[in-house]
Amino acid sequence: LSVSAAYGLLVLVFQHGVGADLLGVTDAGFVVDWLPLFLFVILFGLSMDYHVFVVSRVREEHVPGVSTRVAVARGVTASAGVVTSAAIVMVAVFAIFASLSLIEFMQLGIGLAAAVIIDATVVRAVLLPSAMTLLGRYNWWLPRWLDRILPAAHA
Repeated sequence: LSVSAAYGLLVLVFQHGVGADLLGVTDAGFVVDWLPLFLFVILFGLSMDYHVFVVSRVREEHVPGVSTRVAVARGVTASAGVVTSAAIVMVAVFAIFASLSLIEFMQLGIGLAAAVIIDATVVRAVLLPSAMTLLGRYNWWLPRWLDRILPAAHA
């Protein structure tokens, strides 16, 4: 979701020129050809880091027997500071790329910064906890045949 939103923002700003004046973009009309794949690879890795971190905190709460609703609330709360701090640092670094004069760097910086903001706020703070709460015990469902094959990952 965050990657798709970043793609949409890049098209809106750099192809259609919406808000280009505010960002100091004078060379609108295209998105650099290598950028979508590059953004996907980087953002997928960053997103999975957040996802694994948050879900592992939720699982740590759930394994001793806490209900899913409480485990999600505690897990998201426990990881919120780290996720938010990391997102702030990354957005600040990516914003530096957006301030450079080459259009490729501007697009890279804006795309990465927007995706990280969306991922750390909307996806990790709203969508993930909502989905996990709705799924309840099915968050941890594993087919029996796969449970027999995989080694025990928890004690």
